[in-house]
Amino acid sequence: MRFLSSRPPSSRRPSRLALALVSWLVAGAAQAADLSVGFMPGPYRDAFAKGIEPLLKQQGYTVKYVEFSQGVQPNDAVERGQIDANIFQHTLYLEATNQRQGFNLVPIVNVPTPPMGLYSQRYKSLAAVPDGATVTLPSDPVNATRALNLLAALGWLQLKPNVNPLSVSERDVTANPKRLKLVPIEAAQAPRSLADADVVAVQGNFAVASGLKLTDALKLEDMTQPYVNVVAVKRGNENAPFAKDIVRAYQSAEFQAFFKANPVWAGYRLPDYFGK
Repeated sequence: MRFLSSRPPSSRRPSRLALALVSWLVAGAAQAADLSVGFMPGPYRDAFAKGIEPLLKQQGYTVKYVEFSQGVQPNDAVERGQIDANIFQHTLYLEATNQRQGFNLVPIVNVPTPPMGLYSQRYKSLAAVPDGATVTLPSDPVNATRALNLLAALGWLQLKPNVNPLSVSERDVTANPKRLKLVPIEAAQAPRSLADADVVAVQGNFAVASGLKLTDALKLEDMTQPYVNVVAVKRGNENAPFAKDIVRAYQSAEFQAFFKANPVWAGYRLPDYFGK
C-alpha cells in the first residue's frame, strides 16, 4: 500500500542546491560543442592544438582536426558545412577562391604566420645565385605575386606598377635583368623542387611542414597585413558562439604568452593584436 505524504506541496520543491546543480548542468550542456577545424600541412594545427584547444576545452568544446592536401579543399569543406572553420590562408587567397569558386567565406581573426622565403640547396647566399637561374614559384596568382615581389625587391626583375594580385602572370614582368627562368608549380610541391631548381619561393607553412627553417632562407618577405593568415568561416557564422570563442582564444594573453615563449616559432609575423 502506498501512503500519500502529509507534507504541504511546497515542501517537495527542489532545494536551492539541486536547482543550482541543474542550472550548472544545463549551462554546461549548452556550452559544450563539437568543433571541426580544417588545416593544410604546416604549423597552424600545431599552434592551435597546443595553444588554442586547451582554452576551448575549458569552455566545453571538443575539437576535431581535419587535414587537407590541396588549397581549395578546406574552403570547399567550410562552404558545404562539413567543417566549421579552417586555418591555412591569407585574406587575398580567400578572396580569390571566393571569386573563382563562388564560396562565401569570411575571415574572423589573424593568426601568427611564417613568411614566404627564397630557399636554395645549391647556393648559400643571394650573391652566389647566377644569372639565368631557374626559380620555381607558386602557380596561383596571389602567391605568385608574393614571390615576384620578393624577386623585385632584390632587383632581379621588375613588375608593372599596381599589379593585380588576383590575376598576376609573367606578362606583368616588365624587366628581367637577371634573365631568371620562372617556373610556376603547385605551392605545396615547392619544397620538393629544391633538388631541381636554383632558387625556390616557398610559402611559410609549406617551408615549416617540410622541415625548412625560416632562418635558412636566403631572403624572407616583408610580410604585410593582407598576407597574414586568418581563421575563415562561412558568412553568417562570424558571430556564432564558436567563432567568437576562437577569436577570444587567439587574442587572449594566455595564447600570446605561450606563442612568444616557444623558440620554434621565431621569425613568424605576429598579428597586430599581439602585445609588444
